[in-house]
Amino acid sequence: MEMEATISLLDMRLLVPELTLICVGLILMLLDLVVRKKELIAAVGIAGTLVAMYGTYKLYGFYNPQAAFAGMFVVDGYSNFFKLIFYLNIILTICISLKYMAIEKASFGEYYALLMFSSTGMMIMASAADLIILYLGLELMALSTYILAGFMRNQPRSNEAALKYFFLGAFSSAFLLYGISLTYGLTGTTNLKGIAEALSTLSIMDNPITYLGLIFIIVAFGFKIALVPFHMWAPDVYEGSPTSITAFMSVGPKAAGFAVLGRVLFDAFAGMQVQWAAILVPIAVLTMATGSIIALAQTNIKRMLAYSSIAHAGYMLLGIIAGTHDGLTSTVNYLMIYLFMNIGAFAIVIMLRREGVQGENLDDYMGLSKSHPLASALMLIFMFSLAGIPPTAGFVGKFYVFMEAINAGYVYMALIAVVFSAISAFFYLRVVMYMYMKDPVKEVELTTSPSMSIALAVTAMMVLIFGIFPSILLNLVRLSILG
Repeated sequence: MEMEATISLLDMRLLVPELTLICVGLILMLLDLVVRKKELIAAVGIAGTLVAMYGTYKLYGFYNPQAAFAGMFVVDGYSNFFKLIFYLNIILTICISLKYMAIEKASFGEYYALLMFSSTGMMIMASAADLIILYLGLELMALSTYILAGFMRNQPRSNEAALKYFFLGAFSSAFLLYGISLTYGLTGTTNLKGIAEALSTLSIMDNPITYLGLIFIIVAFGFKIALVPFHMWAPDVYEGSPTSITAFMSVGPKAAGFAVLGRVLFDAFAGMQVQWAAILVPIAVLTMATGSIIALAQTNIKRMLAYSSIAHAGYMLLGIIAGTHDGLTSTVNYLMIYLFMNIGAFAIVIMLRREGVQGENLDDYMGLSKSHPLASALMLIFMFSLAGIPPTAGFVGKFYVFMEAINAGYVYMALIAVVFSAISAFFYLRVVMYMYMKDPVKEVELTTSPSMSIALAVTAMMVLIFGIFPSILLNLVRLSILG
């Protein structure tokens, strides 16, 4: 036992990608003092992220999961696949941010540093095999994201977004800590595998306090991934935050939340699958219903995408509810697809933003295909994908999640999901209808940059490639989770 308690330098080796991102963030803050050109700072940020990605690749534990710090931190295929999502999220966010932050007059170096710190927190969450490490990662992610949400200091709605996010985020952290303390009090450990062992050996799975601890942990992550009824912050925060940060937040923290949910429910509370599925089923139905129905009434496209994001969280939850490794695979597969289609959609929203024009209203898209056919075609691909129309990746993502729910015996859940998916097609296709079937009311100029073009090309290509050849991504996910 004494040997296990000592921390060696070999343990630090597994932290190389996280330490790399932290160092890159600190370098960016120093560079901001001496470098005038923000493009250079952004380029260093992307280069640093690629170095961290290479570090993760070198440590890739498909077949040999490695643990450090007395089993509190795990590097395995599951955590590394989520880290890949976080790296791509940083790179694409930086690409769509450059011109936008200059227009918003909020082009500061610490913006890119905070993206690094926030993503480091997400990576720690994905690798956490202990509730304490999980909480540390969560706070690093959350505190950085609160600041990013209120980054446009001179805009009241950005300040409002940051405050709402901060208060409700702190509220959810309190739930998590309460859940952790109840679980620790009963099992005597915060290690996920240790909790699973204690629950079975002490025969306390039927204990109401165990159930209460589990509920609190689910509620805490319900806030993070915007599940109904813990979603109330999402529409206001998505609308008020800088659009590039809305894109970043809609993918990163959501993926981190699902990474933790999968790890905690499948590793620590695997024996209570019946209980946690019973909690998640009504939450998933409410989430799909609320997201799909309220989005119908939105005229602000950022609010519409916020409610759409809530509905997608409901679909993703089906894979977790299935309670199988294939179900988890379908959820992780959906998250990777969601990264590309969502960031692509927000990139088009950013292109409509220019001096004096927000470009967030549905009316701004009227007749867009007449003046900007390429941008309209890209938006059409992303909207089709979000609606789940073949041959886009969104269809593949939904298909596998629904299929795993049916295989696990939740046929009625899959039917409910299909109904709400059909309802949600209305507001995605409404954007397409505005672009292609209405006449332009005013001249619309798009603000583009080389980095924005690269981000759009990559996201659109991936949405189509994963839609036409779904096995490429699915086999990689399956290898990560089951390998």
